[in-house]
Amino acid sequence: MNSKLLELRAIHRSFKQPAKNLSVLEDLSLSVGAGEAVALVGQSGSGKSTLLHIAGLLERPTSGEVKLTGLDCGKISDRERTAIRRNHVGFVYQYHHLMPEFSSLENIMIPQMMAGVSRKIATEHAAHLLNSVGLTERRDHRPAKLSGGEQQRVAFARALANEPQMLLADEPTGNLDAETAESVFILLQRLISDNGLAALIATHNPELANRLDRRLLLKKGKVIDQNS
Repeated sequence: MNSKLLELRAIHRSFKQPAKNLSVLEDLSLSVGAGEAVALVGQSGSGKSTLLHIAGLLERPTSGEVKLTGLDCGKISDRERTAIRRNHVGFVYQYHHLMPEFSSLENIMIPQMMAGVSRKIATEHAAHLLNSVGLTERRDHRPAKLSGGEQQRVAFARALANEPQMLLADEPTGNLDAETAESVFILLQRLISDNGLAALIATHNPELANRLDRRLLLKKGKVIDQNS
């Protein structure tokens, strides 16, 4: 079995409400191994984004254990969590969240330079990543000059900028038409395979979900492995 890059154990997440606490995740456990692409499906409001945020150390669970690359992330400081997230986790969202004032190349350079990489090396690596997603000719274009599919391709390249081990994607094709979504999804599968990533991908598209290694259903705060 592949080594576990991500482990969530007995995760609870609730939010304070005026009348009572709203429980979103309840005693949830899952793991994702290196080189494994796992689909996360469930109705809107089921907690998929909350789960991804916890897995990516963007927020802490109310209780439970989060391990990334074998490290217990509940016992470290926020600064250490930020470093782990920057160096080991790549994020892709439904809306690409590219910085509009920067070119495609610069959007991929910035995460690297924030991690301490020199401008020269960041430029070379960003150019390589743009080539890997078929956008070499768009390197100097700002997001407004790119199609929706091209913007998402840049977002994929940016997610890989610091060579993460874990990729988290929240509806990465949800804002695209069917034909573009298909081409982008094929690219995503290739990037996961070529880079040996552990990937957890939230999607409403059952056809796309069925093409990944496993499919997890998030329902009533827990995950159900639909392949078992």
